[in-house]
Amino acid sequence: MVQKYQSPIRVYKQPFELVMEAYERRFPTCHLIPMFVDSEVLEETESEDGSIHQVQRRCKLDVDAPRLLKRIAGVDYVYFSQENTLNKRERTLHIESHNETFSNRVIIHELCSYSAHPENDDWTCFEQSASLDIKSFFGFESTVEKMAMKQYASSIKKGKEIIEFYLNQLEEEGISHVPRWTPSLDAPFSSSSSVTTKPVCATPTLLQLELPVTPAVSIPVSTDANDHEIATAINNDATQSDATSNDATSQPDNQMENQLGTPDDKLDADYIKRYLGDLTPLQESCLIRLRQWLQESHKGKIPKDEHILRFLRARDFNMEKAREILCQSLTWRKQHQVDYLLETWTSPQVLNDYYTGGWHHHDKEGRPLYILRLGQMDTKGLVRALGEESLLRHVLSINEEGLRRCEENTKVFGRPISCWTCLVDLEGLNMRHLWRPGVKALLRIIEVVEANYPETLGRLLILRAPRVFPVLWTLVSPFIDENTRKKFLIYAGNDYQGPGGLLDYIDKEVIPDFLGGECMCEVPEGGLVPKSLYRTAEELENEDISLWTETIYQSASVFKGAPHEVVIEIIDASSVITWDFDVCKGDVVFHLYHSKRAPQTPRKDPLVGQHSSITTPGGNNVQLIDKSWTLGLDYSMVESPLTCKEGESVQGSHVTRWPGFYILQWKFHTMPGSASTNLPRVDDVLASLQVSSHKCKVMYYTEVIGSEDFRGSMTSLESSHSGFSQLSHATSSSNHSQSSSMISSEQASRRQQVVEEDTEDWQRSPDFTGLERVGGVDLSFIEGDDVNACAQLGAL
Repeated sequence: MVQKYQSPIRVYKQPFELVMEAYERRFPTCHLIPMFVDSEVLEETESEDGSIHQVQRRCKLDVDAPRLLKRIAGVDYVYFSQENTLNKRERTLHIESHNETFSNRVIIHELCSYSAHPENDDWTCFEQSASLDIKSFFGFESTVEKMAMKQYASSIKKGKEIIEFYLNQLEEEGISHVPRWTPSLDAPFSSSSSVTTKPVCATPTLLQLELPVTPAVSIPVSTDANDHEIATAINNDATQSDATSNDATSQPDNQMENQLGTPDDKLDADYIKRYLGDLTPLQESCLIRLRQWLQESHKGKIPKDEHILRFLRARDFNMEKAREILCQSLTWRKQHQVDYLLETWTSPQVLNDYYTGGWHHHDKEGRPLYILRLGQMDTKGLVRALGEESLLRHVLSINEEGLRRCEENTKVFGRPISCWTCLVDLEGLNMRHLWRPGVKALLRIIEVVEANYPETLGRLLILRAPRVFPVLWTLVSPFIDENTRKKFLIYAGNDYQGPGGLLDYIDKEVIPDFLGGECMCEVPEGGLVPKSLYRTAEELENEDISLWTETIYQSASVFKGAPHEVVIEIIDASSVITWDFDVCKGDVVFHLYHSKRAPQTPRKDPLVGQHSSITTPGGNNVQLIDKSWTLGLDYSMVESPLTCKEGESVQGSHVTRWPGFYILQWKFHTMPGSASTNLPRVDDVLASLQVSSHKCKVMYYTEVIGSEDFRGSMTSLESSHSGFSQLSHATSSSNHSQSSSMISSEQASRRQQVVEEDTEDWQRSPDFTGLERVGGVDLSFIEGDDVNACAQLGAL
């Protein structure tokens, strides 16, 4: 497997020419890099006007490897070839290196680049990329790969320190300025394009990468134009550090927006440290590469860096696993329009009065603090009055608010804050809280939050846990991720007031009054929800359906030989058909056809309205074009076919020229064979293996904007009253498998083993006495009224 690395952009607050002077001092050897034994110049050339200087070196490395491995390999040193191209006119240095030793077994390639900062002429940018591909190595492939990655990571860390060491050395020698190159009057002009530019390695190491190096890249520090304040803060900090710097934020907002979200965006190392935290070089690389993959696959509509980083941390920076769960979550967010939740969700009055949770200042680390008085909450009453879906949506709004508060606190405290602290007070918890539908709702909420908000909980403080708490913990803990459980701190009775208690995590002045502090807490005290607010099971079921099936997207299956088609009737020419779809599984080809006559529609799908799409309920698969129809005679193609890969998000529009019937078609994409042979190509075989069957899945939305709303420009199209127009600004995406109602089948079956639906619980609550054990949990300590509630634990 090819291991890759991509660095963030490092910025030196010194001019390019001075940095080049420091860089040259690293040769022929560098005492700061012990493995860099020696180097010799093999060839050196210079253009006629002196603007381009090329150097080819052979570097000798003493790799830190076990002696046994060196003996098996038969070498003591490893040799690398480096090529440097310094363009003094454009102020760039390109560096390329590859290994000579074991080049038939191991392929190592590295690209580096120094260039003048695009927004500040007196600063210098450096970026680096590398790849390692071990074909074979005497059976020690895995060992060599791990050893190479470890050494490469350590050498990358030293890269900036080495340049800064020689910059300080120059300063001590009184060299603080190196004049820029200027062409002599009698020298012929030399264009950089007339010289072959090849680069050499800034840090000779055992890993290198194959990504193109851009000499002068604009460095936006955020993926979202809404984060312009962050960009301003970073550049303002930089301006204070160097009086001669130019303000990087002086460009208009519209220019900044044009830069953001493009595949050429790069992350700055200082931005990562300031807003994302200390990451190892390989962790930085994972973030940048996953971000680039999202930009290339999802047309620039990607989540913020903090959000991407949470999913990487949740999977220990395993790129493939993180990408899978992130894209599934992005599909879920888009399908249920979670990005708009804070603007569209209004809590019912019952929640405002009886939901005993709320935000309350922050902890000692600056994390937002959420307080939940679970022991005072009537969970049964809330479920009976609202249903699962309202509670779920309310919890999601809390999580969305938490993400927003983390961003605000990051700016306020000047350090990365990516998660919050939750304080749960269990005083008053009893068996009433273990009512089966309430537990079922809690488990579902936990599953949804775990899947879509990983690494957002920094610490959970559970206070005043009663003797009944082990029962609840036994039911809930299997559904909580192991890494999350490690963040739980549980205190019984008044233990939280002693050493190692609440004061270790929360400042004394913000401890709530009900916990013995002096701070007034505005979290509602809760109480029993009046039974007059209870609703019947039928009412709740109907409302639950309307809440979470209220998505403008439809899903469809595309089979080999059975495309999915949607027909739209157009009355007025010059109307605009818009579409937005995600390829959730497999590869598809998208077509748009026009026909003067209506295609044969399925009987169970009547045409509703003049602009309605014809689909089957549930959006499985619909075929409308009759097999007897002839392309070019019965119908015609009005848009060129578009091949869409798995995971892509596609948006588009078509201005209609004629009235009639327009057919949107998603067709199974068949891999083309090689032109020179009947044998399939390796790439085709590998791609076909990724699709487990002859079936693709798409999630789509279409809309027609009448000609009266469209004035012939994208501006008027986006400003029209259209759900599609709102979606076009969403920070969301999709990937390999469409999430259903947010719970995987494996999790659902697992939950079903723990909790079964019992409809009789809505009407009756039988008395029960004498129960001492339920599911292996000792309940003999339960006294009084709590015993009667145990009946509802019987099926657990």
